[in-house]
Amino acid sequence: MNPVVSWRGRVVTAPGIAGVVGIAGGVAASWYYVWTGAGTGMSALAMTAATLFPHRLASAGSMAMSLPAVIVMWWIMMIAMMTPSALPLILLYRRVIRHRGSPESHAAVLSLYLLAGYLCAWLAFSIGASWLQMILQPRGLISAMMLWSKSAVLSAIILAAAGIYQFTPFKRACLEQCRSPVNFLIGYGRSGVAGGFLLGVRHGMYCVGCCWLLMALLFVGGERIGHALGVVLIVWAGATLLV
Repeated sequence: MNPVVSWRGRVVTAPGIAGVVGIAGGVAASWYYVWTGAGTGMSALAMTAATLFPHRLASAGSMAMSLPAVIVMWWIMMIAMMTPSALPLILLYRRVIRHRGSPESHAAVLSLYLLAGYLCAWLAFSIGASWLQMILQPRGLISAMMLWSKSAVLSAIILAAAGIYQFTPFKRACLEQCRSPVNFLIGYGRSGVAGGFLLGVRHGMYCVGCCWLLMALLFVGGERIGHALGVVLIVWAGATLLV
């Protein structure tokens, strides 16, 4: 099928455009939250300045965060980076629901439940990452300000694990489920609100399985890695949408 025709069939309808714009707005708001400090009291520019000029750190703001605040920070980072990768499945799911004769409002609601399930999977990951951060930070293994590792050994372990994991059967199995929305929907699609939500949870779990060690690189490169990963994942989502 011509990729342009396929893309038009999935997206270029008024509800499809509205859905894309709404999701894009949510992603943009999430990136704004991350860029302005993600609840740390310091923007990305202030963090960079504090790194370059450590004597300014005293007036840079408080970096102490409670566990719930850390979970929110991680989850919104995941929303910013990973929501675009779910867009192809969400749009396809909405089209399938409409094709079955359901009204547009029903298709939109089920699509939102799918997105909610997907983001719940990333919430579970965020809780785990936050728990790990709260363990490593008091031990001086990661920076409280920039999030990245202060230990060469820890950085080496994370980098090696992330590289090796890309060649494991588990990673390949998760990737197979993530990169083909059509096959995933055929294999796991269910009707109803619960079906849409559980479909999103399942898709999110596979995406977590693909990317969890890549996200662990945030402990090596901090926010700089986060920005780069975000760009890569958005480009990947766009390529998936077109094929």
